[in-house]
Amino acid sequence: MFRLNFKIALRSLWKNKLFTFINVGGLAIGLSSCMVLLLYVAYEWNYDKQSKNYKNTYIVFTTVNSSTGLSSHSWSPGVLAPELKSKISDLALASHSSYPSIGLISYGDNMVKKRKVYADPEFLKIQDYKFLKGNPEKALKGVNVVILTETMARNLFGDEDPINKMVKLENKEMLKVEAVIADIPKNSSIVFDYLLPWSLWLKLDPELKEIGWGGNFCLTMVQLQNQESFKRANQEVYHIHRYQHQRKIEGFFLYPIEKWNLYSEFENGKPVGGKIDQVRIFLMLAFCILLIACVNFMNLSTAKSEKRAKEVGVRKAIGSSRNSLIAQFMLESVLLSVLGMLAAFVLIELSLPYINGVLRTELTIDYRDWKFWGVFTGLTLVTGVFAGSYPAFYLSSFQPVQVLKGTRATTQSSVSFRQILVVSQFVFAACLIVCTIVIYQQLQFVKNKPIGYSKNNLVELEVQGPQIGDKQKLELWKAQLLKSGAVTDVTFFSRSITLDGGNTFGVEWPGKKVGEETTFNFRSAGYDFVRTIGTVMLSGREFIPQKTDTANVIVNEAAVKAMGLKTTLGATITFWDKPVTVIGIMKDFVMESPYEKVIPMIVYYHTADFGTLVARLNNGQNRSTSVQQIKEITESLNPGFPVEVKFVDDSFEKKFQDEKLVGTISRWFGGFAIFISCLGLLGLALYMAEQRKKEISIRKVLGASNVNIVSLLNRDFIKLVGIANVIAFPIAYILISKWLAAFSFRVPVTALPFLISFCLSILIAIITVSVQSFKVAKANPVDALKYE
Repeated sequence: MFRLNFKIALRSLWKNKLFTFINVGGLAIGLSSCMVLLLYVAYEWNYDKQSKNYKNTYIVFTTVNSSTGLSSHSWSPGVLAPELKSKISDLALASHSSYPSIGLISYGDNMVKKRKVYADPEFLKIQDYKFLKGNPEKALKGVNVVILTETMARNLFGDEDPINKMVKLENKEMLKVEAVIADIPKNSSIVFDYLLPWSLWLKLDPELKEIGWGGNFCLTMVQLQNQESFKRANQEVYHIHRYQHQRKIEGFFLYPIEKWNLYSEFENGKPVGGKIDQVRIFLMLAFCILLIACVNFMNLSTAKSEKRAKEVGVRKAIGSSRNSLIAQFMLESVLLSVLGMLAAFVLIELSLPYINGVLRTELTIDYRDWKFWGVFTGLTLVTGVFAGSYPAFYLSSFQPVQVLKGTRATTQSSVSFRQILVVSQFVFAACLIVCTIVIYQQLQFVKNKPIGYSKNNLVELEVQGPQIGDKQKLELWKAQLLKSGAVTDVTFFSRSITLDGGNTFGVEWPGKKVGEETTFNFRSAGYDFVRTIGTVMLSGREFIPQKTDTANVIVNEAAVKAMGLKTTLGATITFWDKPVTVIGIMKDFVMESPYEKVIPMIVYYHTADFGTLVARLNNGQNRSTSVQQIKEITESLNPGFPVEVKFVDDSFEKKFQDEKLVGTISRWFGGFAIFISCLGLLGLALYMAEQRKKEISIRKVLGASNVNIVSLLNRDFIKLVGIANVIAFPIAYILISKWLAAFSFRVPVTALPFLISFCLSILIAIITVSVQSFKVAKANPVDALKYE
């Protein structure tokens, strides 16, 4: 019986090639979209879950009680890890490490700038990296040693064995390669190319030893003995804090590493979301697109009901049961679903390189993974059964007598159900249109919002090699750049002007309340900083060569508000236990998230902390020429170090990556959803035209024009799309309001996105339906009425 049904199914699909192609295409788009989005969701869900004991691994977060409430972040003092190890009995391991940063490493003439991390030996035990070469028990216990990832070792040494070979860090420190580990997966929060000992960091920067509890500059990670001890250990960790001159850390807490990526946003010390919201959106999008593909299949299948009605009648007349007919139609549906999934594989493989580029991921299909095949088989069968359920039960319900007499009348309920399907498709499509428009508006709003400085033609270069901390060499570098005419202004800054991090609560001022802490950004800036970046001094002055400014600082507007002093300019405050004088108040400018308010910042002058040269290109000269001149001058002064000129506007653009990602995905998959919805609308149009062909023929005989017929057929569908928009608008408003609520600066929700959605969906509906309407309107009425 199965063999016979299979033959009939193949013949039916071959006979109706156009409908088969449309159905397979719709299912392929739906299934491929669903699979790609599920791959991304799985990728994000598995973030930081590579180690065997990830469920017992925690990041130590710092909570600070500031004037704006509790704030929590994953930066912590360098002295915290040893303290935890000695005080918390439930800890199996405790480590501290730096966050990834770019550093120069070389072997002979082969020089590369890659991501480095300084860490202690227990960091390796917690993360459980796979060692390809070297002894994991001895790793990072020396000072001048380095561990390379597999790709890094290949880049430096090619096919040579790197173990015990000597490499050079920043053209200064000689390091011995003691191990090679497997590449760090991209879905890890800590991604690096080479690993250095914590003791080497202290050697290169002795001032780190003196920061103590006042500065948060590293990542502290712990591993508990078991999950049952979490509650007790977390309480003990919370109370490890220090009082110094009435300065207080509110406390620390343990945060599961498996939640670090997905639940990274905190409010008043509590997690309130993060990337999990984006993952949920993509998960919902995956199944909604697959759902409308199934709805499209239902509509197209039932649109052919008239042509299959006599087949059902004949088969019932000669003894076929309803169950056998249901099995027949379900088999056809599953077969179409399998064909759709095969086509989906082609689409997935073709689109994955682009998707990985957009999402910045490494999504792949592991054909050896049984989980993948389980999901693949289940998704195919569920799609086939669900999509074919309504057509199977509907077509098998035809009465043979009515069908063979040609008197079968379609019940109103069946028409209503198909209309509901079309409405549901366009509800989803309209929601996506509105959300995509608002996401675009939000991006443009934040991009166009003043950031406090001019980033156009502003470039940055890393301060590296022998120039670090050498005032004379830095001034010579600056003088030669200005003399070349490639730039008009030059200054120095402790790090890139677009980077966050580097904060402290080691700032005291007269009248500060006991027990209240405010987090300050701290940066070291050179002469002409304000003029170079194009911001404004509201009062006072910036650092100038004619003055000795090592005991002076500049603060921003947010710092003035946080301190609440009657007269800030000229006031003496304490910064890292040293009295300093405020000589200037600078306008707020954005360094962290452009969506959030600027936090207080204190700027000091210390050449040893300069890490970045910031320069303003000469507007009267070609950009490429200026960049080339900068490279040549820098290489002549600092030979042996690769020069990379970064444009600040490019770096600033990276701050919008997550929002641009959501917008891009919404546009692409929204387009797919609209396309599939149009196929469903076309199916209903075909069905309605088939049902009303005699009515249309009579109208034409009585004098109705083609325009009248097209208008008649379009009218009903415009109503359906209009109803879909009315239903979609409240849903879209709730969704987009919730998304916008995460931003301190956000665009107001106006009527424009909803108006565009309404007009666009109506236009799409008219174009889609008119394709079939013109065909019906032009048909010869004699063909439909000759047997009447």
